Amino acid sequence: MYKGTAESRYRYLEPEKSLYLDRAIECSKYTLPTLITDNDRSSGKQVYNKITTTYQGLGARGVNNLAAKLLIALLPPNQAFFRLSVDDIKLQEKLDNFKELQSEFEQKLSLMERAVMRNIEESGDRTALFEALKHLIVGGNALLYVTEKGTRVYPLKSFVLNRDPEGNILEVVVREEVNPEVLPEGLAPKNQDGNLLDKSVFLYTYIDWDYAKNRCKWHQEAYGKRIGKEGSVPIEKAPWIPLRLYRVAHEAYGRSFCEELLGDLKSLEYLSKAIVEGSAAAAKIIFLCNPNGTTRPDSLARAANGSIVAGNPNDVAPLQMQKQADLTVALNTIARIEQRLSFAFLLNSAIQAGAAGRDRVTAEEIRMVAQELEAGLGGVYSILSVELQLPLVKRKMALMEKSGSLPKLPKDVVTPRITTGLDALGRGNDKAKLIEFISTLAQTMGPEVMGKFVNNRELITRLAASDGLDTYKLIKSEEQLMEEEQQQAMMMQAQQQAQDPNNDPAKKAALIKAENDSIRTEQEGSAAAGQEA
Repeated sequence: MYKGTAESRYRYLEPEKSLYLDRAIECSKYTLPTLITDNDRSSGKQVYNKITTTYQGLGARGVNNLAAKLLIALLPPNQAFFRLSVDDIKLQEKLDNFKELQSEFEQKLSLMERAVMRNIEESGDRTALFEALKHLIVGGNALLYVTEKGTRVYPLKSFVLNRDPEGNILEVVVREEVNPEVLPEGLAPKNQDGNLLDKSVFLYTYIDWDYAKNRCKWHQEAYGKRIGKEGSVPIEKAPWIPLRLYRVAHEAYGRSFCEELLGDLKSLEYLSKAIVEGSAAAAKIIFLCNPNGTTRPDSLARAANGSIVAGNPNDVAPLQMQKQADLTVALNTIARIEQRLSFAFLLNSAIQAGAAGRDRVTAEEIRMVAQELEAGLGGVYSILSVELQLPLVKRKMALMEKSGSLPKLPKDVVTPRITTGLDALGRGNDKAKLIEFISTLAQTMGPEVMGKFVNNRELITRLAASDGLDTYKLIKSEEQLMEEEQQQAMMMQAQQQAQDPNNDPAKKAALIKAENDSIRTEQEGSAAAGQEA
């Protein structure tokens, strides 16, 4: 941990950031001019002294489209983008019947996933993540601060950082300009009248990652003095999440997506400007009058519509700029550049989430968008799944455990493993695989064989877990099934007895009477024979 002041550490690390900040400002100039500006770059404050406007809108449209697709893939609506699982080996050591309770475990974990996603939706993190994604696409770097109140995004102008050769974050220093009135009383200097001398002051936040102790620590400074309480949490629960789009070996900061397309963006901007200015010049109507002719230019200028003016029509001719060929070449070049940029920003994609007036996005559409991003952006989705999705979920779970809205998982027994990335888009992927397996089994082996080998109760439980449904009192228990089977057997037995003709009460009485009469006749015959003897 650095022993000096946060301000001195910021100034020490700031020169390394200048190169990346210059590239970010240049990329923003040709895409979203107001995202990262050069105005007041020393303070990190976004001051718009002058707002530039681009001559083309393809860059802005491409950045917004790409950010929206990344947001849909990383934070899909109405479904969890991660999966919680338990350590089977450790849990099996504690529970002998773990395999029997595995479905119940999966169901409970699914409910926890839904709770985390509900918290993310309610906290408004989607808006902050969309802003962060635009900064990543244009500038390549961003910093998230996740708290109970929501998520805050710090652009590259507001922070510096340091990494080890392996790319692990070591320290971050955030500088923001605040009003001295928000500082503790007596810290900001005042004049003789009791008014504050400074209208604004730099507030520094120093964040340190101590991997030896597995702690993330931070504190704030103003006027070279520490203020407020120091924060300390385990690294996996850190509220500070530094992001980068493209990783380059031995570089602390990331590279942006627009940096790779900066040549095409510049060419498109200059050619569009030339076309606009050339078209404006060509659209200007100017008439040339022969100076040696009989037609007077002032008479033509003052003449109203329908007036009669003395002159020769051959003396007047419109000015025509013979630049059609040059403009055609420029337009053809623009068309080729726009085509390349459209493919790069995925504007020509056939996958349009929420198209045709639909508000909901299906799981298959999300999976196709993720595959498209992975193939078209060179692994950006996988990078963000590790550096954005994973820390965000862990931080959200820590906040929910702290507030009591999520039960604490026992350590060394139940270890959550959060699976993110292209191959594990939540439990919806498990549901699709399960349905495909059952369908293939039924088609190849037949429903009779499938009913013989497949446990229907387990199948129902897993399908419910994939959708995050609670099957309590919805699915019949084993005791209820046994009781219903006994009742059904008793009813069938009663029906069989009722259908047996020997069970007719009248017939039974007649048989009993006949049997009694036969016994009585035999007894009377025996008695008569005894008397004769």
